[in-house]
Amino acid sequence: MSSRPAQLRYRGEADCRRSACRRATRALDVALLDSTIARLLPSVPRPLVERISRRYIAGPTLADACRTVARLNAEGREATVDVLGEEVRSVEEALAIEAEYRRVLETIEAEGLSSNVSVKLTALGLKLDFARCRAGLEAVVSDAAARSNFVRIDMEDSSATDETLELYSELRGAGHENLGVVLQASLRRTVADVRALAPLRPNVRLTKGIYVEPPAVAFGEFEAVRANFVKALEELLAAGCYVGIATHDEWLIGEGLRLVQEHGLERDRYEFQMLLGVREELGETLVRDGHRLRIYVPFGEHWYEYSLRRLQENPRVGGYIAADTVSRMLPGGGSRRPSSSR
Repeated sequence: MSSRPAQLRYRGEADCRRSACRRATRALDVALLDSTIARLLPSVPRPLVERISRRYIAGPTLADACRTVARLNAEGREATVDVLGEEVRSVEEALAIEAEYRRVLETIEAEGLSSNVSVKLTALGLKLDFARCRAGLEAVVSDAAARSNFVRIDMEDSSATDETLELYSELRGAGHENLGVVLQASLRRTVADVRALAPLRPNVRLTKGIYVEPPAVAFGEFEAVRANFVKALEELLAAGCYVGIATHDEWLIGEGLRLVQEHGLERDRYEFQMLLGVREELGETLVRDGHRLRIYVPFGEHWYEYSLRRLQENPRVGGYIAADTVSRMLPGGGSRRPSSSR
């Protein structure tokens, strides 16, 4: 009689091991499929890429972006507008991006839209001329301040992290309060960066991060990134920072909700953020429950380059979009949404 429970226990353990192996195999298969999709993207006809990206990019013009923001506002969401065009090759191109951001801010004010802007420093010439980039950023931030608006400095790959945080700290030190920054939980340095920035009480968008980085620089394991996200969020909230909790990962959203409740934060002291066209039903739930939600709205003539780069940098997103596109082509597929763990 006593051997039967042991047999059941061992059988259960064996079943668990087999189940874990099956899950690992499926995860590997999905990762390989996602990577294959990402590698094949440059050979996909441009019209098809445009069709796929239509949900995730407002369009090539500022008018497209404004229509998208107006729709989001009507649905109870706020927005942040990004002018596509990072990695500019000349000072003239950087000046053109600066001018476009000022036009965006002017139009947001004129049309009464609820939106701020997000700026990549490479688009303002970070890799060309640090001083020129600083001047351009300060001009955009000053313009935004005159219109009671806000500028978020996007974070790029780790080669730009030091200079990005340096510029952010310099401009905050110069009295520009309407300026925020992005931190990426995938980077090993992020919690230390939170502590270094804490005296400024920074306004931070916290993301997982999409860039492929060396193991010495970034966590490669899914759960390690999640754990670092939660740790960074805990540190930010403890320092009294306003945080944009930017994720489509339901578990992390749950952790975010738990932490803001534990800190007794009012609904105007934090927000959630998502990408345009991603996990819309999850965003609807957050808005319905009374949480502020901001949607990242990219637009510009460089939509094709942005689409390829974004999907190649994060094959998981490429696989998600491919699955989403196929599901929409199937009967009744318009109501289905594949899950995302970003």
